[in-house]
Amino acid sequence: MGIFRQGLAWLADGAHWVGAGGILQRLGEHAEMFALAMLIALIVALPVGLVIGHARKGAFLAVNAAGVGRALPTFAVLYFAYRLLLRTRPFAFWPTLIALVFLAVPPLLTNTFVAVSGVDPDTVEAARGIGMGERQVLLRLELPLASSLMLDTTRTVAVQVAATVGFGAVFGWGGLGRFIVDGFASYDYPQLVGGAILIAVFALVVDLAFGLAGRLPALRRVRV
Repeated sequence: MGIFRQGLAWLADGAHWVGAGGILQRLGEHAEMFALAMLIALIVALPVGLVIGHARKGAFLAVNAAGVGRALPTFAVLYFAYRLLLRTRPFAFWPTLIALVFLAVPPLLTNTFVAVSGVDPDTVEAARGIGMGERQVLLRLELPLASSLMLDTTRTVAVQVAATVGFGAVFGWGGLGRFIVDGFASYDYPQLVGGAILIAVFALVVDLAFGLAGRLPALRRVRV
């Protein structure tokens, strides 16, 4: 039996799904970390990107944010965060969260800036000419026009975060990555492959969910 089929057989065993450390528990941990990291990253990145994009200033900040995101490997951020918080937070929940936020914020901020600042300046000036205030221009004109690119970026970042959450298991946290780490440590390769399949499926579901969310506005317009 090939190793991939062994991984599928491990997943098909109902005993691996329930109880402490079972798939359902690890899936819940994985989903919770993913959702929390994405929420924090969106709260941090989107307002900054919208403001500097609307002002057509701050390109230096946006470009360098993207540079930092590419230059800092997530695993390295996770390691340093773990070492920094080791004495006060002996578990890897917070270091994992910090590393994932560092992964997500730069591309979200940069592409939000690019999307908003890329709105046609003549259209923006026309909106101001008919009496729209700056807040109205941003929320009622620039944001709707920029939303497609922003959602595409959010979708890409979400898939990256979903697949990277598993790194936390290397430093003692849970999530689906726990199966890969424990399987490798105990030479239980079906468990290792099963964990990898679970993470891949989780990332695929996230991708499909954001893809569907991106189509909903278009579907509503078609119905109207």
